[in-house]
Amino acid sequence: MRVYLLSTYLVGCILFCSSPSLCLADEDWDARARELVGKMTLHEKITELHGIQEPGYYRYVPPIPRLGIPAFHIANGPAGVGPAGDDPQKSATALPAPISLAASWDVALAKDYGVILGKEAKDLNEDLLESPDINIARVPQNGRAFEAFGEDPYLVSQLGVAEINGIQSEGEIANVKHYAVNNQESARSKVNVIVDERTLHEIYLPAFEAAVKQGHVASLMAAYNKVNGSYCCENDLLLNQILKKDWGFRGFVTSDFGAVHSTAASALAGLDLEMPTGKYFGSNLETAVESGRVPMSVIDDKLIRRFRTMMEYGLFDHITNRKLIPAREDGMEARHFAEEGMVLLKNQGNQLPLDSKSLHSVAVIGSFAEKAITGGGGSSHVEPLYTVAPMDGIQQRLGTNVQVSFSDGKDVAKAAALAKSSDVAIVMVGDDETEGHDHSIVLSSNQDELIEFVAAANPHTVVVLKTGSPVFMPWLDKVPALLEAWYPGEEDGNAVAAVLFGDVNPSGKLPITFPRRLADLPASTMEQYPGTNNVVHYSEGVFVGYRYFDAKDIEPLFPFGYGLSYTTFAYKNLSVDSKSFSTAKAEGSVTVDFDVANTGKRFGKEIAQLYVRIPSTTTAPQPPKQLKGFEKVSLQPGQTQHVHLALDARAFSYWDVYAHDWKIQPGTYHIMIGSSSKDIQLQDTLQIH
Repeated sequence: MRVYLLSTYLVGCILFCSSPSLCLADEDWDARARELVGKMTLHEKITELHGIQEPGYYRYVPPIPRLGIPAFHIANGPAGVGPAGDDPQKSATALPAPISLAASWDVALAKDYGVILGKEAKDLNEDLLESPDINIARVPQNGRAFEAFGEDPYLVSQLGVAEINGIQSEGEIANVKHYAVNNQESARSKVNVIVDERTLHEIYLPAFEAAVKQGHVASLMAAYNKVNGSYCCENDLLLNQILKKDWGFRGFVTSDFGAVHSTAASALAGLDLEMPTGKYFGSNLETAVESGRVPMSVIDDKLIRRFRTMMEYGLFDHITNRKLIPAREDGMEARHFAEEGMVLLKNQGNQLPLDSKSLHSVAVIGSFAEKAITGGGGSSHVEPLYTVAPMDGIQQRLGTNVQVSFSDGKDVAKAAALAKSSDVAIVMVGDDETEGHDHSIVLSSNQDELIEFVAAANPHTVVVLKTGSPVFMPWLDKVPALLEAWYPGEEDGNAVAAVLFGDVNPSGKLPITFPRRLADLPASTMEQYPGTNNVVHYSEGVFVGYRYFDAKDIEPLFPFGYGLSYTTFAYKNLSVDSKSFSTAKAEGSVTVDFDVANTGKRFGKEIAQLYVRIPSTTTAPQPPKQLKGFEKVSLQPGQTQHVHLALDARAFSYWDVYAHDWKIQPGTYHIMIGSSSKDIQLQDTLQIH
């Protein structure tokens, strides 16, 4: 069957391009798509508005050979090419979790990450890759926190745009998700999120707006949940008004799988493609058109949007053949991504990096040291091309002269005895996040107890966390060194070893606040999370993540933007210039200049962060600081680098619920430069009138 469809598709392409009028319009995708849609029957149009699910076909929109319309293949992809309707699932490079990429704070790296995603999806003959996930980490319990980029809308926006650019540079359609306010897995398919207009625009929509306006993303996925009473797939305000009208989105909107709840309402609200089947956009939609409840012009717009996008990406004119993925080459990229995302959280007495020359024995302990932790569960799962287990990576790094012993830690006493007899104990613990349900941020089983016993047995204990979001650490004061490695991907063993033994100087910073207790979180009541009677109130407003901790003066376990290095840095020479900035026209920029110096003895990378304090009013209270810029600098010992950042009007704006638009409040603005949200090194003020 598959061969038949492919051969008829080839014939269709030949016939399609034999029309001089169509071939002449190849550069005008819109006109070409309109002409094609004009040749379709109503039944053919309906066929192209939903996927099919039958033996051998899933995540798939069938072709129409008569018109040269190709089949459309969809794959998941936040952390590598995931499920794509194949049985068994195709193998691809298992990249470190997106939360790890976020911890790199590296825009260029995010584009490279996207390039690998797009290239491998194309190699596997997939047309659309469901990535990136840019939902805000409102609560650390979110089961998909590992799939996205953390709690700050500016950081998420910058990384999301870069990844989209990478994916689409390879001729692959990116699919940014999940639009919108999809911040928990608990009751995700029916929860009604009550969120005010200002919070929606300042916290939960900026990354999507950036994806459209800056990233020119080709497609977008509507989420499962309701927003203020209306399901996302039939939410006219979100899809038609904000996305397509206000932002000028020219791509097409897909549904999350099974997220559609209506026919006419969803069609009229702006949903363009139902997945995975045509429960609502099949015969029901055909009947709705015939009865006049859904105009033909609405149907045509949906098809024109997808077809012109597919044409622009060459899917109508270029037949691609499946290629072998360069496993080792892409694996080295995965290793580099993992190394750049690791965050050194504690290093008392310079326990790290470990000196391999002085070691005779190393104990590697814990169930998360047994095999590579390639990622979280659910639709983002990747079948890796290969894996490197932690024991293998450490043994290879140390060679045969150092004895490396392993204990899974199930018998705590036995693990402690092994630790006591070794020069160093490396304990690897973690969590197991997955789509479909939220999770406790307490380490499961006996992992907390294991760390306590091992640390008591050996003062040279290093803890390596492999988590997708924050966890509580009752043992923190008892261990000298702590490294957050997230889900490192298929090169787990090599990447972790490189950082522990100093081949790589850790430079990651936290993209999410680590709390000390649940009561400290912004959403700490049942009404706020997980909700009551399937309704959740975002009553914390814009005070999400570090904004809330700062406003309430709550000391986190580890703050947003925090991360140590094997070297030290100094900040100096801050200069703020607003001469080119016009508040009247809301244009130009405020430039911020400063220097960062490496004052230590090792090469290292520092992530300099720029925060702005916007004046508060009674109608629009503001957090003490908001991230508005950052830059990652690479410095040799003794080297100083000048950093130049520009802040546009949006950096000083808040959403005015009376004007339903962005507004700049006159007053004194504070410009803050720091190595984290809690470690501000330089400050200045700016008057805006």
